[in-house]
Amino acid sequence: MKQLTVLGGSAAGVGTGQGCSGYLIQTENTNLVLDLGPGTLLELRKHADFRKLDAVVISHLHMDHILDVFALRFALAYNPIQPPKPVPLFLPPGGLEFMQKAANLWAGPEEEADYFSAVFDMSEYDPATEIEIGDFTLRFAPTAHIVPCWAIRVVSRDGSDDLFYSADSGVDGDLDELARGAAVAIVEAAMPPDSDPDQIRALHYTPQQAAQLAERAGARNLILTHIWEETDPMKQAAAAREHFTGRMTIAFPGVTATW
Repeated sequence: MKQLTVLGGSAAGVGTGQGCSGYLIQTENTNLVLDLGPGTLLELRKHADFRKLDAVVISHLHMDHILDVFALRFALAYNPIQPPKPVPLFLPPGGLEFMQKAANLWAGPEEEADYFSAVFDMSEYDPATEIEIGDFTLRFAPTAHIVPCWAIRVVSRDGSDDLFYSADSGVDGDLDELARGAAVAIVEAAMPPDSDPDQIRALHYTPQQAAQLAERAGARNLILTHIWEETDPMKQAAAAREHFTGRMTIAFPGVTATW
């Protein structure tokens, strides 16, 4: 059995009851995290040992998707129970330079060289190739966003249905092929239906478009995510409901889906 646990599903800023994007995917043998936005490490610790993650994979370098990687660095470096080995951290292209700039800002004297590498086994993934992590193989596709960003398909090695994560994308991103056949689709829906059409094309889906993507993919479960609480997530879900025939859930910490 595979299980998704939502660590956070707010849009670019944390809500009153949840952090931003973060998703834990587990089998009996594998603990994989997709994105680790602000406020998600707290939820992660409820469901997995942060010292023994098989990998953290980052879709893009916006703070609402990566900020708690820095909180995780401190947890790994200073917790009295130390991790058995560095946690694999897969970054998008440009990620290593990004992390070095962060080390330059925060590291103490003589710490910069291994500020992150002491606790993370860091590498940049090539979005044109697959990476293997425990029981899963990951594939990528570029999205339409303000910075380079990659949607992620998590494929189970046992051949069963699997999971699609849209990351952040406007509808100009062609994600249908990557999403096709996924058992679970985590799709962002940050834009209310009456948003600027240019922003919908270039930045974020509306709830209706998120539902239509999941329906075209044939997904059984849709997790609507990246929604501001100020736009009334229940209202956004109602707008999406008529476009999706499967099970639909709003992302909130602790929400799960199994397949």
